Amino acid sequence: MVTAVQNDMPPVTSAFSTLGCADLELDEALGLAARHDLDAIELRALGGTIDLVAYFTERFGSPSGLAEALKTSRVGLCAFDTSLRLVGATRQAKEEFLRYLPWAEAAGVKSLRVFDGGETGDDGELAEALSTLDWWRETAEREGFEAEMVIETHDFLALPDAIPRFIEAAPGCALLWDTHHTWRKGGQNPVDTWKQVRRNTRHLHIKDSVSRPGPRLPYSYVVPGSGEFPMAALLSALAADRYAGVMSLEWEKLWHTELPPLELALQAARQNEWWSLARSGK
Repeated sequence: MVTAVQNDMPPVTSAFSTLGCADLELDEALGLAARHDLDAIELRALGGTIDLVAYFTERFGSPSGLAEALKTSRVGLCAFDTSLRLVGATRQAKEEFLRYLPWAEAAGVKSLRVFDGGETGDDGELAEALSTLDWWRETAEREGFEAEMVIETHDFLALPDAIPRFIEAAPGCALLWDTHHTWRKGGQNPVDTWKQVRRNTRHLHIKDSVSRPGPRLPYSYVVPGSGEFPMAALLSALAADRYAGVMSLEWEKLWHTELPPLELALQAARQNEWWSLARSGK
């Protein structure tokens, strides 16, 4: 167990991504989070689809209908996870992204996840990513949007040395740090990566794996605390800097159907130090 976490820590928002329970309805996903005493859920899929706008329209009719449905839940929504990529953002992709905004504004969701995209992080990809950010800033300012674009370290930002270059070019950007991607894919020590991203990170993805090839990847995801991810060291670093953002379990069952149910992953996370930072503020 991690002993560095103190009781006077600022509150961390504990959450999970609905990537792990894609077939559930919104109320069922909120109920699952409530049963595990979590603060929020991060919406990637609901009702068997990742087209959340289509789902919201069918189930709630309008953004105000979604807002009304959320009023009785003690569990909040910490993010909408979109499919936009900064590198390769076509006009159609931008239009698809903007479809989320009325729903986010009505529901009070402040974070819209986007991917970094790209493969190398070379000068061309970096310029393309910055161009998409400029488009978003201009659009958000013109339309008065309150939601923030939060960039996941998923593709080129998982590579060594890419994050410092990106942050230097876009110092005000908000990051969703996928702690597993920069460690497993990028080969970086999470404690070292945290030093690079701590001023920009609003949201963390956490997960665990072992160095055993799986059906789709050169490693295999396992329930939290049973793999090789150095979570204790990361939690100590987060606690030392008084991290107070979102900590979300991303259980990728929609993409990796061989994984056990999200319920089991949540139970495992509660039984070890994985939630100690979030629990310390309660």
